[in-house]
Amino acid sequence: MTGSDRTRVAVPSKGRLRDVVVEILTTAGYAIGGLRGRGSIVRTDDLELIEMRPRDAAAALAAGTIDGAFIATDISLEHGTDHLPSLGLGGSRSTLVVAARETDGPSSLADLAGGVVATHMPNLTERFLRDNGVDATILTMGGSLEGVCAAGIADAIVDNTETGTSLRQNRLGVLATIAECEAQLVHRPDIAVIDDLVLRISAALKARAHRYVMLHLPKDRIEDLRTVFPGLASPTVVPLAGRDDLVAVHFVVATDALWNRLGELRSMGATGIVALPPDALLP
Repeated sequence: MTGSDRTRVAVPSKGRLRDVVVEILTTAGYAIGGLRGRGSIVRTDDLELIEMRPRDAAAALAAGTIDGAFIATDISLEHGTDHLPSLGLGGSRSTLVVAARETDGPSSLADLAGGVVATHMPNLTERFLRDNGVDATILTMGGSLEGVCAAGIADAIVDNTETGTSLRQNRLGVLATIAECEAQLVHRPDIAVIDDLVLRISAALKARAHRYVMLHLPKDRIEDLRTVFPGLASPTVVPLAGRDDLVAVHFVVATDALWNRLGELRSMGATGIVALPPDALLP
């Protein structure tokens, strides 16, 4: 860490990746209203969040001038930070592929030997091709790559695809998949402030996939909950004033399991069912 007593973590300055990160940081309880564009900084206790372009952030993380960065998997691979601890955020998903023209292009990675491969990620591309025994010229370019390949300027491209639509529109086919990519927090190990950041984000991510359920249930059906929801930990059971036949039951369950088993709950005699999204879920 250079130039600050605080732990520095980079936040994307724009784009879909930034949206994912801002949402999860807000859910995890961080006050980040001061993040308003590239270079803006928010300081909380010993943590400093600074907005940067993801590629700049990855380069700074690799150089050791910041301690963590919210970046995508492919950017981490390009800058050689993929050996560091990371936490997947689940958003901004894409697939990093090698693609070429379907009609007159190479039909395998081996066919790229002696050819030209265009990419935004020259380091990653060179390593991948070398590891697969392919010696090709790497053409580093910006902007859209599909048209470059379709026009014959390159024999293949290495790029991200989300749905494959752009590849199909340019009549490109996938030769190989390099990595499944998503938004990540990549960071240096053994930093207490970042360990706390990881804990809070992990709790927020887990909470997204669960619901806190409250309902009234006949007393003699409590044990049946474990049949409906296998693996359910001991639910909280609360007596109801003036009722000997019913109790209030509280438990946490995966959201999809709740919806899939809602009919079974009703058939067990469950009433007053309320399901709330928790902000955080810790083991």
